[in-house]
Amino acid sequence: MTKEQKFLIELIIDDVARYLIEDTGASVIEALDTVYHSQFYDKLMDTETGLYYQSPAYCYEYLKHELKYGKAV
Repeated sequence: MTKEQKFLIELIIDDVARYLIEDTGASVIEALDTVYHSQFYDKLMDTETGLYYQSPAYCYEYLKHELKYGKAV
């Protein structure tokens, strides 16, 4: 993984956690725990998927789908 890929992934994680906090009232720790223990995170970390190129809003929708239906798309 390149430095640029790591940077983009970290930005997405920060934004997705912030969206989760705003939408659900979760604490920072709860939001980050949700992100880091999701299938979404696994796919985000797999640079072959290209998910890290997507917008944070798209990634948040991806996570919300997983949380609602119990699986990533």
